[in-house]
Amino acid sequence: MASGQPITKLSVSTCKDEEEILRAQGYQLINVDLNKGAGGNYVFLWYKKESGKTPVTRIEFSFTDQMKSGLADAQYEVVNRDLNAGVGGDYIFLWYFYGSTEYDIPIVDLAVTVVATEEPVLMKDGWERLGCDLNRNARGNYIYLWVKREKTSYIQEIAATVDFYSDKHMFDLGYTRVCEDTNRGAGGNFVFLWYRRTTDKKQALTDLNISTSLQEEEKLQREGYKVLSVDLNKGTGGNVVFLWHKKEGDQLIQDMALLINSEAWSEYQKAGINFIEKNLNEGNNGVQMHIAYK
Repeated sequence: MASGQPITKLSVSTCKDEEEILRAQGYQLINVDLNKGAGGNYVFLWYKKESGKTPVTRIEFSFTDQMKSGLADAQYEVVNRDLNAGVGGDYIFLWYFYGSTEYDIPIVDLAVTVVATEEPVLMKDGWERLGCDLNRNARGNYIYLWVKREKTSYIQEIAATVDFYSDKHMFDLGYTRVCEDTNRGAGGNFVFLWYRRTTDKKQALTDLNISTSLQEEEKLQREGYKVLSVDLNKGTGGNVVFLWHKKEGDQLIQDMALLINSEAWSEYQKAGINFIEKNLNEGNNGVQMHIAYK
């Protein structure tokens, strides 16, 4: 776990020689194997905190070639090390960005979770979970990177995309992509949720919900929710699934997570974190997936 001043650089090691090089260059180690439970290489995340240097404000991951183009075009820095080295899962790469929009808040802390019981504690303490399982399709533990920012921040806007053509535009607008396909295992389009952050409490979202039928859509409309009009099941033949949100009430949303680990579903609920019972892959054979938020 990192702490203190903003993080200015990130790197990854996949072997002992790389560990020695990064240590000699002044990087600090996050001592959690990003391949835990999957075998393969020992893979570690490293960071630097350099006085006077521009802080890192966003971290993303790619697990398909299509995800890389928008990141590269938006001037994200790639760490050219496969986080699944030696295990045969998806080729996962870490990207980071020095942003200057109003939605960019410096990252000062990093943490990695490897079991579901660790996750709700961090979310309740104001950490932000990044959406990519770093063991994606490699079996092993569900591993997630978490960040803590210089100031308390909230989710002020949510969007969704059903292809990769607008990725650069979304990054340029200050959005963070939730790096998990809501259609995972179901075929259809690659569908991703995105969010922008704010330090202004008045701009924060306060409630989220999901509809999987026309009846549920009507109910949420009557209750004053606004719809994100992108079908999160697009191309699968399953139910039409919409995400809904509100900006009314006292509960200010600091983070949301797409949960594909069945062990996490009960852990988040036991911790008192909001858990949406509706499955984002309702009506198809994809991975059962739920949203939790606080």
